[in-house]
Amino acid sequence: MVGEGVTIGDDCCLYPRVVIYPNCSLGKRVILHSGVVIGADGFGIAPEEGRWVKIPQIGGVRIGDDVEIGANTTIDRGTLDDTVIEEGAKLDNQIQVAHNVRIGAHTAIAACTGIAGSADIGRHCIIGGAAMIHGHIRIADHVMVSAGTLISRSLTKPGTYTGIYPFDEHEAWKRSAVRLRRLAKGKKED
Repeated sequence: MVGEGVTIGDDCCLYPRVVIYPNCSLGKRVILHSGVVIGADGFGIAPEEGRWVKIPQIGGVRIGDDVEIGANTTIDRGTLDDTVIEEGAKLDNQIQVAHNVRIGAHTAIAACTGIAGSADIGRHCIIGGAAMIHGHIRIADHVMVSAGTLISRSLTKPGTYTGIYPFDEHEAWKRSAVRLRRLAKGKKED
């Protein structure tokens, strides 16, 4: 389904069950795999008098040339400004891109990554599968985020960032986390 006011560049490929909501744009040679949704409303809600009220999402989505987006990936429209995927970006299957996100040119993002609203990801980045990117942060160009890593603050310099902590039974994990925190602060173990 292609909504009203959508522009689609030359030589694009839209596989079955792609949905593009109104007022979104695709550059040239864009590939959208089955189940991709472009331009649905973002999670724009605010509390008011004990209930959630929807905030209108009036921005769009702009996708640059030579972008490929994997099956069942969703890219939300912006709240006021557009959500932007720059040229040459490659997004794997089942990725969530929230409202007002910007993904820089030639960035590659693996499956099951979640990117919260207004995150700004630089150019030539590599984001591993199941990574989690907080909203309202900036990731510099040429950053690599390891699979399963939570990025909860801005990354201002290029490099590889990893935040994977081995799983364990919950009580053992809590003890290990306390020990690790003490080691990082230079405190002696009890």
